[in-house]
Amino acid sequence: MSSPTETIIKKPKISVFRHRKKVWLTSGLAVLISIVGFILSSLDSSIGLPVRPGLDFTGGTQIRLERDCNNYCKQISSEVISEKLNKINLSNNESSQKLFGARVQLLDEYKSLSIRVPSLSATESKNVIQSLENIVGPLKSGGQYVETIGPTLGAQLLKTTLISLLAAFSCVALYISIRFDKKFSFYALLALIHDVLIVCGVFSWLGIYLGVEVNSLFAVALLTIAGYSVNDTVVVFDRIREINKQENSLNYSQKIDMAVSATLTRTLYTSGTTLLPLIALIFFGGSTLYWFAVALALGVVVGSWSSIALVPSFLTIRKEK
Repeated sequence: MSSPTETIIKKPKISVFRHRKKVWLTSGLAVLISIVGFILSSLDSSIGLPVRPGLDFTGGTQIRLERDCNNYCKQISSEVISEKLNKINLSNNESSQKLFGARVQLLDEYKSLSIRVPSLSATESKNVIQSLENIVGPLKSGGQYVETIGPTLGAQLLKTTLISLLAAFSCVALYISIRFDKKFSFYALLALIHDVLIVCGVFSWLGIYLGVEVNSLFAVALLTIAGYSVNDTVVVFDRIREINKQENSLNYSQKIDMAVSATLTRTLYTSGTTLLPLIALIFFGGSTLYWFAVALALGVVVGSWSSIALVPSFLTIRKEK
């Protein structure tokens, strides 16, 4: 009776070594498209950053209005709302520059709208809602939501987010260096950067064409993606180390193919079961968690790809001892 390891040797499910150039080409194109998105987003005067920052990072006031129109809402253009905003008098009874260039989004098939402007006081926000009711009304009772974040707090949140990501990457590199070796740590860190770049790249393009903004929940999603990706990568590394000790008759590339084949089913099952609740959140979780769930789902897919294909393909470059 053959051992599990012998069975894997006879029937490997996948050969990373044979297809490694295709893996590099696929990941390289995805990263290149992401970088192009970052450049275009940074050059866009309305964004000015690699991704479109949300209220959490820029500061300002966001007004969310729910229209009372049952199953069907009359269509209205964002240009008409913007023109009305430019004519609204605020608390000082003068047309305020605060409302010029306001960002208007129509959501849920015109059932709700979101307005982003620089910081407004409670009185100014109330005047804006009352002035827009003649155009977008009637409004649902209790369906008005106003959120204000100061620019100082927004800058602090952005700084904290970047520090958190850097700390997470450093801890991952240190952990894998201690448990495995420096080359493994380098490749794992490279895969992490690959995963984060692609997820951010997708949201960069979404910000350009759909006006999607990233907020503190997006930062949480990136940290979660980093942890998930490292978890799968460590499983592959463990299997490589185990097979490397057991099988001395095979070269290093064959051992890596064996390790990937041994962990492939486990990774696919884990990713699939993780995606199920995320898909449920995307379709039934509401607008608040929609893009958070999209970011996580995308990160699970990209993280699984890097764990079972990209990192092992890098390891095949190692010279035989």
